[in-house]
Amino acid sequence: MDDARTGPLAGLKIVEFAGLGPGPLAAMLLADLGADVVRVERAGTERMDPRDVVARGRRFVALDLKDPGSSAAARRLCEAADVLIEGFRPGVMERLGLGPDDLLATNPRLVYARMTGWGQTGPLANAVGHDINYIAITGALAAIGPKERPVAPLNLLGDYGGGSLYLVMGILAAVVERGRSGRGQVIDCAICDNVGTMMSIFQTFARRGLLKEEREANMLDGGAHYYGVYACADGRHVALGAIEPQFYAALRRLAGLDDDAYDAQNDRAGWPELRRRMEALFATRTQREWCDLLEGTDACVAPVLALSEAPSHPHLAARGSFATREDGAVEPAPTPRFSRTQGPLPPRAPTAPTPLDEILDGWQADAKQEA
Repeated sequence: MDDARTGPLAGLKIVEFAGLGPGPLAAMLLADLGADVVRVERAGTERMDPRDVVARGRRFVALDLKDPGSSAAARRLCEAADVLIEGFRPGVMERLGLGPDDLLATNPRLVYARMTGWGQTGPLANAVGHDINYIAITGALAAIGPKERPVAPLNLLGDYGGGSLYLVMGILAAVVERGRSGRGQVIDCAICDNVGTMMSIFQTFARRGLLKEEREANMLDGGAHYYGVYACADGRHVALGAIEPQFYAALRRLAGLDDDAYDAQNDRAGWPELRRRMEALFATRTQREWCDLLEGTDACVAPVLALSEAPSHPHLAARGSFATREDGAVEPAPTPRFSRTQGPLPPRAPTAPTPLDEILDGWQADAKQEA
């Protein structure tokens, strides 16, 4: 991998201890922005999977952290790093001699980021779990799905929304603060905490008397006829989000919703009947016909596309939201975009480890140049 990096985070040195879920995506996002991310893989790992989009932009070393010599090598790497990312259960890194007290004693500028579902403290801190478990106790899972039962929103809400993105935010905030204090710190990034803050707007709705703790009974959960997903004549779907009165008026005008019953947009008592009427209406045309009529207008309508279809949508294609590798493989392009410091699509996951001394020599040379 070419070690010449560009992007707003160029020069930031990160050690990522290999894991699952939110940690790897956070490391990918940071690498996309130019950070030099080195993943510590298990001993015996000879290559990373070049098909793994989330593993792009890294170098890696393979170490047996239970071996004293390999643990010492990992410590050398962390002593030269700006940021450490780990997602083990509480106490694991401490038992390996790589806990925050150990590493901050020799590298006081280190930002030590701990990514877990339950957090470092509390009665469930050492329990196993996955995205669906973490969001279950926050009120989020109970609010998503049809009336009959909650539905898991993939692992986007917990692992990635409440995990990766908060982890990146925490890391960048700690790096900014270090610029003032000269000191690193430990970040306890817990999905169960973070998803709770993502539910803040619904706490607001509840305080205002605008939230019913039922599914398909509220404005944003499929209860309102003007916000939801509708099946079309061809079995495909469109997404409708005509919330504001002017957008609702545009929907009515363009879709021919002339009946006076549609006047009371926010009368919850009328929502079920209006939804039934609109289900019948949307079933009269194909997805393409509805999009030809409504997409791009103030009616707020978009086609529901499959993963393989997304890169071909005209808007995403025009923006270059997806990038194409030399062999034709398509993947999301780095985002967000920067006016001065935008970097290229990072290289694929490497197919061979990088010698540890090569990494350390490069990092030490960078440190001397910065000094």
